[in-house]
Amino acid sequence: MKLKVLGRKIGMTQLIEAEGNVVPVSIVEVVSGQVLGIKTEKSDGYESVVIGYQNVDEESLIKPKRGYFQKLNISPKKVIKESRISSDGSAGLVVGDDIGMDQINVGDSIDVQGKTIGKGFAGVIKRHGFACGPMSHGSKSHRRPGSIGGGTDPGRVWKGKKMAGRMGNKFRTIRNLTVASKDVENNVLFIKGSVPGKKGNLLVIKVESNGN
Repeated sequence: MKLKVLGRKIGMTQLIEAEGNVVPVSIVEVVSGQVLGIKTEKSDGYESVVIGYQNVDEESLIKPKRGYFQKLNISPKKVIKESRISSDGSAGLVVGDDIGMDQINVGDSIDVQGKTIGKGFAGVIKRHGFACGPMSHGSKSHRRPGSIGGGTDPGRVWKGKKMAGRMGNKFRTIRNLTVASKDVENNVLFIKGSVPGKKGNLLVIKVESNGN
């Protein structure tokens, strides 16, 4: 199964490998979580592990959520994620177990999901890489998109047409990234390559658990 571990993007830096290669890495602070529940095929119709992250003041929660955490006898959490598992694949996890740095090792292949940086409203040149029109004096089509090909047939604009619009600010998953190093004392991972979003963004790190 792939457990979901929450992280916060700190930035990027470089690491020098033993061979002398300079490797660009993303610095991600791991947010520790707790197992809130184990869902089973018999009781819920599917298998999953429910994990909560980031302690939050109980007064900020609505009454049903307060009761949920009081029943579990676990401090209230701000973020709740589910990790689907195969049958008997919970790897011995029980309610209250901590999820965090212990689940991630150097050399592990992970998937990182996050929201990309929002660029605001952008035209077709910036958003899709369209070519400019003639830049000479008198041209009225420097950065315009041009015809969108409606016409009598089909008489409408096809869905998915590349046009101006909001750029970025979408959830993206970068797969098969490698953990280059980790700092257990400060709960920090160094991941080869880039991860989505700006500094401070929350990320979901999917790591293969021993339960598979």
